[in-house]
Amino acid sequence: MASVMEGPIKQTAAAELGVAIEGRAQGASGLAQLIVAGSIRPDVFISITPGPMQVVIHAGKARKSVPLARTEMVIAYSPQTRFADNFKSKPWYEVLQSPGLRFGRTDPVTDPQGRNILFVLQLAADFYHQPDLKQRIAGPDINPAQIFAEPSVQSRLQSGELDAASAYKIQPEAFHLPYVTLPEQINLGSVRLASEYQRVSITVQGRTYRPEPLVYYAAVLKDAADPTNAERFVSWLQEGRGQSVLRQYRYDPA
Repeated sequence: MASVMEGPIKQTAAAELGVAIEGRAQGASGLAQLIVAGSIRPDVFISITPGPMQVVIHAGKARKSVPLARTEMVIAYSPQTRFADNFKSKPWYEVLQSPGLRFGRTDPVTDPQGRNILFVLQLAADFYHQPDLKQRIAGPDINPAQIFAEPSVQSRLQSGELDAASAYKIQPEAFHLPYVTLPEQINLGSVRLASEYQRVSITVQGRTYRPEPLVYYAAVLKDAADPTNAERFVSWLQEGRGQSVLRQYRYDPA
């Protein structure tokens, strides 16, 4: 959500609400831990999936959260990659196994998206009847050759440093990158299929995670320095012009 928050949301909120938005783009789980530890003190926290938000709420840092929008997982690829034509004509999971293809994803320890691509690959293994699909594409869950900081992945695709990467649907749109959509049975975008998604799980650093539908949530922090404008901003995002901006940038209704 960083690109839309730092661009059109920031500009429109400044014009309509008279507030200046200063954001920090990072994996939601990592940000949640920083908030709980008191290392950062934002006025508003925005997270994808309920998990990181619940960490903040259970620690007493926020009272409640509200849903803002929804997205789904896709496979983005570089327009410069030599595999571009293959992504247009062959099954995506076959292309990702091509020798020499450079695939990027984020850290499953600190970023929900890093876990979500692993869930997608597990669900895809069942859906396409390819039992070892996750291992063939991702290797170990913590694979330094594939893991990059979340803000840099799409720019690495743009530059051609990566051939393909996991992404939320709204991310390649912002960078004008091509992408492959996935069936709803595996893309984590359907609230209706939430129980089906939870058939799979991963364990990283001794903690087990299960997938959740890709809904964005926002919360005003209890120790917000500017609680009045924080509340105004969250309400604007949920019910006001903010929703129109989110729709414009391909976020789906929550």
